[in-house]
Amino acid sequence: MVVTEQTEVRRLGVGDLRDHLDALAAVLVDCVEGGASVSYMAPFTHDDARRAFEGWADEAEHGRRLILAAFANGELVGTVQVILAVPPNQPHRGEIAKLLVHRAARRRGLARLLMEHAEREARAEGKTLLVLDTVTGDPAERLYQRLGWSTVGVIPGYALYPDGRPCDTTVFFKVL
Repeated sequence: MVVTEQTEVRRLGVGDLRDHLDALAAVLVDCVEGGASVSYMAPFTHDDARRAFEGWADEAEHGRRLILAAFANGELVGTVQVILAVPPNQPHRGEIAKLLVHRAARRRGLARLLMEHAEREARAEGKTLLVLDTVTGDPAERLYQRLGWSTVGVIPGYALYPDGRPCDTTVFFKVL
């Protein structure tokens, strides 16, 4: 793994979020076009992705979600979210969502950096337990295992790929 000093991961504040909506949307579109099962079906446009990030930015502005971004040489190439809004009996818990790295920026350790930062930010927000889910057999599954996440189990046919094929989902947790 090679990560250059031109790589930066940071939590996007309210102003940053609005400034980077198009770049965040571009990463999401690229991942969906690449076949990632990240909640969206083909065809999926830049406008669709921008609307999704506008909604998440609204949640971030109200303290219900954190959005982090990875920059390589100043260009936004990846993102991850920490969902903070949970039921009243789970104030200690957060959820990792939408770990996305543009296909052109993969295999450089950015997903790992995003996850490490997301865990730190969650801890700073008082979270002691995180959960997430991912496509079973996806490279992200191996990443989470390497980062010390524990497997809860596999749910068969839980979601669909953008082309409509079903995929199994592995659920993970990590105590911080």
